[in-house]
Amino acid sequence: MYNKKLVVSILTLTLVFSLASCTKKLDKDSGDSQTKKESRTDKGKTIGINPELVNKDGDTIEKRYNPPKGYKRVKADKYTFTNFVRNEKLKPYGQKSIYYNGKPKKSEGVYDAVFDVDLEGKNILHCADSCYKFRGDYLYSIGRYDKMKFHFVGKGIADFDKYTKGYRVDPETGEYFLMGEKSSDTKVYKKFMDTVYIYSSTISLVEDTKKVKIDDIRVGDIFLKDGTPGSKRVGHAITVVDMAENSRGDKAFMLAQSYMPAQQPQILVNKNNDEIGPWYSLKEVKEMGKLKTPQWTFELDQLARFN
Repeated sequence: MYNKKLVVSILTLTLVFSLASCTKKLDKDSGDSQTKKESRTDKGKTIGINPELVNKDGDTIEKRYNPPKGYKRVKADKYTFTNFVRNEKLKPYGQKSIYYNGKPKKSEGVYDAVFDVDLEGKNILHCADSCYKFRGDYLYSIGRYDKMKFHFVGKGIADFDKYTKGYRVDPETGEYFLMGEKSSDTKVYKKFMDTVYIYSSTISLVEDTKKVKIDDIRVGDIFLKDGTPGSKRVGHAITVVDMAENSRGDKAFMLAQSYMPAQQPQILVNKNNDEIGPWYSLKEVKEMGKLKTPQWTFELDQLARFN
């Protein structure tokens, strides 16, 4: 009975919960219209990227991108999120982000690199989901299963520690049922995260994070605008994936996003300043009064950090 109920839940609620994230337009990239509008005068230029900062042979953030002139990467211990995400594998330079249906996403004026993620043909890894993926993959890699608790849009919490003990959750009620053997292998982890992707959204991220001041920004933080299911109030979320500082303490940071429909997460270019792209200067962002990214503009008070 539970399995039948769960299948019905997935079919009826997946679309509704997805609408709370990036867009209502499931047939094309939600940022296409804005990107095209802003890129009409960009032909023939390298948009938002300083080629001198790029090592095309590098297969991770740390190996591919040098910090801006005068900056050094912030130090990161072995088991920190910063070290983890800096060493996540990127696709070969120049390869496109691929949608869940196998079609490529245009990169010009939007992104410069793509995380090597297998979407498995599923339209579930959207904007908020990429934030959860970075967080979940990191915690899983260091064995902190007790910290892997993520809210659903409806009732209940996805709790990986319970999953490892054979329990499975009904996302509608939040109830857990003993349904399998004890295991923490990657197959179980992937099933757990798929459930998170399907039933969580930017609204869930609000529950799973706390607000932080823009001056306190650090790697792993999220710029977050929550949306409402079934309404015109859509949201978006992106993750800070690297940071550097200069001798004056000025910060520069790098951003990554996914979007709708599901697509491989990307490192965004900085169309506000080609000289430091793909890095963003915190000082410049504060002077603008907003964080302007290729497909979304965030307010400075929309910075959040996982609980």
